[in-house]
Amino acid sequence: MTVTIDVHRLIKLEPISSFGSARAEELLGYCQVEPISKGGDIAKLFGQEGRSVYLIDGEVELVYQDGNRVLINSGSEWAKHPLGKRQPHIASAIALCASSLLFVDEKLLDRMMTWDQVSQHNISPLHTANCQNGGADIAVDTKRLMNSSMFSVDKLNHGPLAHLPVANVSELLRRIEAISVSAGNVIIREGEEGNYYYIIDLGKAQVIRRVGGVDLQLADLTEGDVFGEEALVSGGKRNATVIMKSDGVLLRLGREDFQALLTEPLLRKSSYERAIQAVNQGAIWLDVRYPPEYRNDRLRGSMNVPLNEIRDAIGVLDRSKKYIACCQSGQRSAAAAFILAQAGYDVEVLDGGLWSVPKAVQ
Repeated sequence: MTVTIDVHRLIKLEPISSFGSARAEELLGYCQVEPISKGGDIAKLFGQEGRSVYLIDGEVELVYQDGNRVLINSGSEWAKHPLGKRQPHIASAIALCASSLLFVDEKLLDRMMTWDQVSQHNISPLHTANCQNGGADIAVDTKRLMNSSMFSVDKLNHGPLAHLPVANVSELLRRIEAISVSAGNVIIREGEEGNYYYIIDLGKAQVIRRVGGVDLQLADLTEGDVFGEEALVSGGKRNATVIMKSDGVLLRLGREDFQALLTEPLLRKSSYERAIQAVNQGAIWLDVRYPPEYRNDRLRGSMNVPLNEIRDAIGVLDRSKKYIACCQSGQRSAAAAFILAQAGYDVEVLDGGLWSVPKAVQ
């Protein structure tokens, strides 16, 4: 019989016990319970990368390489900690009865612990600024911020901050600004220079682009969504207008802080020679130019997802694959790669774009 686990049981485990109930509830969705038959040897599970293993039901006998034996019951103090972590080499781990193991995403758990611990040392109000179109000063401290949708478990796993280096976490919280906005405020305008990267903390917005003299709505944005990165990464002009649909709160980073804290860690460049090696090992060329450009001049085996459609490809592109983003100069592909990297994809940019590819290859 498979044992289920609820928040009350999960929060008794270490180091999960440091979370509140709401945080533990989110983590539940990334936990997996597996039954183990009597006599089953589970020692091989301890070394699986990226997963912490807990005994939540039954009994297991650990046999160490030096001959020592330890009996662990699911109700014991030892069972509150992951099995096999930093312990002497375990020769075997035999289930003495039908038992159940809990597997927790170790990398996600560590990321959650990092953000929560760092935020405890940054509990003063964030920098605040007025929106140019009528916003007001607000007080947003990092403790409240950590409970917002932006820092939910799902966003820390697949959101824009999922791959932020640990060393940058505290600095990000120090430099980020909070602004109060009202419905109808134009946050960025198509054709203008890019100066900020935005995260929606509270509220809703819409993305509009002018085509043939008509304003077309491209997307709706809500809490936890980001915008404004394309112009900052590519160095081009804003390619769309973003207008608030409701009152809300935005978090923003200036261009220099965005480049230092987010772009450099997320944007990985690859030479053509290294990219070819990756493709030969299964990576996929991702051409982000417009279809007419792609049809006229493309790399063998490449797929085409134009930059303006790259957000729609999130969740459609295979997350198990590696991608090499390319365009003519490397600017558009840099913006596309950053967007995909924010969503948790393994993606690199062809340094120098297709201009770097030997003519004999094209």
